[in-house]
Amino acid sequence: MSELHLPWLELSVLLPLVGSIWVSLLKNRDQARTHSIVICGLTLLCAVGEWFDFSSLGTFEAHDHWDILQMIFHRDVFVIDELSAPLLPLGALLYLTTVMTTLRTKINRFSFGWTLISEAILLATLSCRHSWMIILLLTVAIIPPFIELRKRNQNTRVFLFHMGLFVLLIITGQLLVPDNASAANPPILAGCLLTAGALIRSGICPLHCWITDLFEKATFGTALLFVTPMTGAYAVMRLVFPIAPDWALQSIAILSLITAVYAAGMTLVQRDSRRFFCYLFLSHSSLVLVGLEMAKPIGLAGALCVWLSVGLSLLGFGLALRSVEARTGRLSLDTFHGLFEHTPFLASMFLLTGLASIGFPGTIGFIGMELLVEGAVEVYPLIGLAVVVAAALNSIAVIKAYFHVFSGKRHTAAVSLGCRPAERITILIIVVLIIGRGIIPQPGVQSRYHAARALLDHRNKKDEASRNKHTNYETDHTPLGQSQSTDINHE
Repeated sequence: MSELHLPWLELSVLLPLVGSIWVSLLKNRDQARTHSIVICGLTLLCAVGEWFDFSSLGTFEAHDHWDILQMIFHRDVFVIDELSAPLLPLGALLYLTTVMTTLRTKINRFSFGWTLISEAILLATLSCRHSWMIILLLTVAIIPPFIELRKRNQNTRVFLFHMGLFVLLIITGQLLVPDNASAANPPILAGCLLTAGALIRSGICPLHCWITDLFEKATFGTALLFVTPMTGAYAVMRLVFPIAPDWALQSIAILSLITAVYAAGMTLVQRDSRRFFCYLFLSHSSLVLVGLEMAKPIGLAGALCVWLSVGLSLLGFGLALRSVEARTGRLSLDTFHGLFEHTPFLASMFLLTGLASIGFPGTIGFIGMELLVEGAVEVYPLIGLAVVVAAALNSIAVIKAYFHVFSGKRHTAAVSLGCRPAERITILIIVVLIIGRGIIPQPGVQSRYHAARALLDHRNKKDEASRNKHTNYETDHTPLGQSQSTDINHE
């Protein structure tokens, strides 16, 4: 296995982990916010360095340099491949922009220490391919939002029920997976349990109410950081995709498609801005799962492109909505607020990121949605039609929400509602990424298509190895008389 030139993965995990201890010791909240921005910025630099270092190797997978944990577990713990390499910078960017756009009026409600711990857990999860380590990290990631809910004296029953069921299913399923499991020799019961657990974490209907409950009871930033990285999809790719047969993957895709259309329809009737964002996110994340489970190069490449584009666009969309809420309080979508004159930058970001999430031409999501539709049509024509319907409903909902929030009447305010410098920098970064990757999509699409082909080839090789092992076992255990009789009859 190839080796990175520097220990980028360990640095990406250790920086926010050590930084969380330092930030928790600071009594001044402004200083805590400033130090958190610096730590998140350094973590993003390490994640970007990892991506460029990995790209220069020209290989499918690589492990970290100076992997200290390898001495403890006697295996490569931090390993990345073409699936996870771009996800680390995206996750680090998510945390940096969220911390940067946290206004001083909200810093007492937002825990910077637990946020940095969550970032370390997320980056460790994306840097790991060992099944049990992934399950452990996904379980530990539940703790920070749970602690916040308890501190806010909120009812945690819904969140704990769904997350407890997720942990129970995924641990039980992994215990039942044999060593020789593959798509050619699938463990049916184990695969069903793992799939059910991963789909609960992804918010697939009807077990999706924990997401809306989390957004209503937790701070917007914490809820955004917990769901936007789409770790449920990552669990599906690591735990289910290698051992599930094609028919099982396509069944998951159909369930995800139902959720995508249902959530898209729900976005049209929401009156609360946070619930609107929840269903918009559910619809797009379900579309990602639709492509991931097609087991076809075009569909899988489209899903990987949409994964990145949705992560980036809905990050900007959620941050714009969060910044508006920080100025006006929770928004109702059954009236018009007319905030454009006060926050034109946020209005532009809201519209641009919303259009990018639905695949508007010239944005980062356009090519990915085209590939996703083409891959879906290749498997089932009606699935492609349903994907288009979900995207159309989401586009109507985004435009409708934009008009309700930023137009309709003249809003009067006693204080300035304009953007702060940190918010302007965040907006410019996200706009450059969305427009730049939309105008020059070829490098990203080529990378995701190559990753899709490599993942499918790796899955097929594992199937062939399983078949050969099974054939050799049957040959070695064939009775001697039966073998001779077969040879005589053949002659």
